[in-house]
Amino acid sequence: MPIPDYQSVMLPLLRFASDQEDHSKREAIDHISSLFKLTEAERKELLPSGRQYIIDNRVGWANTYLKKAGLLESPRRSVLRITKQGLEVLQRQPKEINVRFLDQFPSFVEFRKVGKDEEEAEAKEKVTTDQTPQEALEYGYQKLRKDLAQELLTAVKQMSPQFFERLVVELLLAMGYGGSLRDAGKAIGQTGDGGIDGIIKEDKLGLDVIYIQAKRWEGVVGRPEIHKFVGALAGKRANKGVFITTSGFTKDAEEYVKTFRTKSS
Repeated sequence: MPIPDYQSVMLPLLRFASDQEDHSKREAIDHISSLFKLTEAERKELLPSGRQYIIDNRVGWANTYLKKAGLLESPRRSVLRITKQGLEVLQRQPKEINVRFLDQFPSFVEFRKVGKDEEEAEAKEKVTTDQTPQEALEYGYQKLRKDLAQELLTAVKQMSPQFFERLVVELLLAMGYGGSLRDAGKAIGQTGDGGIDGIIKEDKLGLDVIYIQAKRWEGVVGRPEIHKFVGALAGKRANKGVFITTSGFTKDAEEYVKTFRTKSS
């Protein structure tokens, strides 16, 4: 069964608290997970940030919304308890509880309008989403990053091959590899370099070097190109190399690299 959205969690969560006992958030999460028959993998599925489980986040927001509507309360940190108003709602036997249902409670309406003018609030009322506010923020951020990455890739592909080679070297140096741009870039743009576009040092001490191949390509990189790069590394008596491209690699190329690593280890 898929992970329930936070609105689908609201009624089961309120029913869970109907015994009028104090319950920890962990108890509530475990109950909802069992109720919806979530697998172990589904229980451990993370938000894009990797900092919280999705089901924990959705139960948490369902709890927050029910509290803002006055149906649940927190007698102490990370503990929930049903209120008199919450019991009255259950006595009405609602088929579901969602954001629209909670709009009948003034405290919830006020909560949603905090920091918003009337026009923004009205627009928000028309939006129906199964994502919690945190999910919407994280997935929105991921989409922005993906769009930006695509824009940057498009821009890079319009530049010269020499520009891409230099960009790759600067990127690796910015990631913390040793050496200077002057040393690292000494092979950039040279002909007859045996397939080497740049050199960086693996660490600040320069105990080992890594040779770079940068391909600004539209089509995928196949095994022949990787084979040439491996040959170039052998010619330099190098143990390590990085092949970076604006496109991708064929499955055959990836399998070849795995075989090469196995033989080298």
